[in-house]
Amino acid sequence: MSTSMGSGVSKISSLPVDTTFRLPSPLPAWPTGDGFGKGTVDLGGLLVSEVTSFTKVIATREGGPGGNGVSFFEPSPVPEGFCMLGHYAQANDTPLFGWVMVGKDAKGDDGNSAGALKAPVDYTQVWRQDGPTAYIWFPVAPTGYKAVGYVVTTSSDKPSLDKIRCVRDEFTDDAENGELIWDSEGIKLYASRPKERGIQASGLSAGAFMAQLSNGGKEPSPFTVHCLKNVKKSTTSAMPNLNQIKALVEVYAPWIYFDSNEQYFPSSVTWFFKNGALLYMKGKESAPVAIEPTGANLPQGGPDDGSYWLDLPIDEAEKERVKKGNLKDFTCYIHVKPMFGGAFTDLVFWVFYPFNGPARAKVEFVTIKLGSLGEHIGDWEHVTLRASNMSGELKKVYFSQHNGGMWVNASQVEYQKGNKPVVYSSYNGHAAYPKAGDVLQGIKNIGLRNDTDKGKTFVDTGASFSIVSAEHLGKDVVAEPPWLNYTRKWGPNTTNNVGKEIDTVKNALPGILKVEVEKLVGILPSEALGGEGPAGPKGKDSWSGDERS
Repeated sequence: MSTSMGSGVSKISSLPVDTTFRLPSPLPAWPTGDGFGKGTVDLGGLLVSEVTSFTKVIATREGGPGGNGVSFFEPSPVPEGFCMLGHYAQANDTPLFGWVMVGKDAKGDDGNSAGALKAPVDYTQVWRQDGPTAYIWFPVAPTGYKAVGYVVTTSSDKPSLDKIRCVRDEFTDDAENGELIWDSEGIKLYASRPKERGIQASGLSAGAFMAQLSNGGKEPSPFTVHCLKNVKKSTTSAMPNLNQIKALVEVYAPWIYFDSNEQYFPSSVTWFFKNGALLYMKGKESAPVAIEPTGANLPQGGPDDGSYWLDLPIDEAEKERVKKGNLKDFTCYIHVKPMFGGAFTDLVFWVFYPFNGPARAKVEFVTIKLGSLGEHIGDWEHVTLRASNMSGELKKVYFSQHNGGMWVNASQVEYQKGNKPVVYSSYNGHAAYPKAGDVLQGIKNIGLRNDTDKGKTFVDTGASFSIVSAEHLGKDVVAEPPWLNYTRKWGPNTTNNVGKEIDTVKNALPGILKVEVEKLVGILPSEALGGEGPAGPKGKDSWSGDERS
């Protein structure tokens, strides 16, 4: 089965993808110890290594999200003794920055050869493009094995059976479509990712793309590749030790810039507690309790059943002072967690704001203040850095934004002071963005304003940080502070009168815009509309899972 396309394939070297992205500064020699930064990860009998250098096979200049086409690459050189598992594909509108895994049969936990790799028995043509020609081939795996990648050629002849290897079933995991790489009539290419993702999940992408034929929308593609899987009892052998974590922070700790008009800044949790934050208990609202600096008197664990919550000081003057935070007493809190079978490390940089300011909306050309909508106490925001455990190289950065966020490839991030990503915090709402400017969260010209700029106020998260959790090292190495295991609300429930606030806004607008304002209720994120108080870091689903995107 194949899909034929028209002309548009080219080998002309005048595309952004023809330039290879490098981090601004060379990586250091990482501190020694354990399996981090050694270039390989043992999946329990299948040794994998990450190849980041490529030879271009062919490119098309049409289709895709940016309309600039896609390029296909073969990993080169492949380390001696390793075998290719699949080709790489990338949109043409960004510099080349990617990786694919190559594999080598290794000894399993029982000391015997795992027989993890075998050559395919045949190929099936998945896609063809004419003028000049390009072909995508799906390896037909022998019984008990699966393909984790495709082969791309410029010839109608099937590739050599020795070109690629298929992977034994037990070393494979179900894959799903990640971000869209390219699409054209009859076919879409996606980055592959495991269906199950999180600190306990053992699947990892081989770095290859996934080809999905449209088939008229009637059936899924029969040429689906799989992800790899770490079958070792412990999947953390390649995770960084404490010294290596500190070295990663030193190299990559982000800088956060606040909007020029920002009034509500972050602080340390300890400063918040020392400056009058109170613990409330349901049924005893008239007798709130002062909180110890480490949170030692906070309830530990348990369900978030509404029995406890935190709030600002009672005194109005103190309340307003604490709302503004304190950058002189700022600490960034870092959670270190394994991802993708322990082949990657996520460094999650948590930032605490005592107060989240009111939201603003935009309706056509008018900016509207939304009264108290969006205000809440105890605002936790985060930025996640994803690094390879084979090389220590930064691969992606996640920018949290209200109820979701976005992953950005390391090649598309702004840096300063070497390899430190730059983060822009939005005015009042503290959502994180990779670029300065105004972002409208909504539809057309109606939605929530997220304004950012490179103001004069910023924090270097690496200048004041605390590693609060690294479960793979054990609590003897990294002890979690008591406040981290406070799993109740970090602020009281709010009861914003959304209808009243919207009516107030409508009354201040000309008639033509009044109808448009009502659409805001369906667009604004739930946190802007009020409701339950915010959860702490361990209350977020990303604590043990993957980020929302």
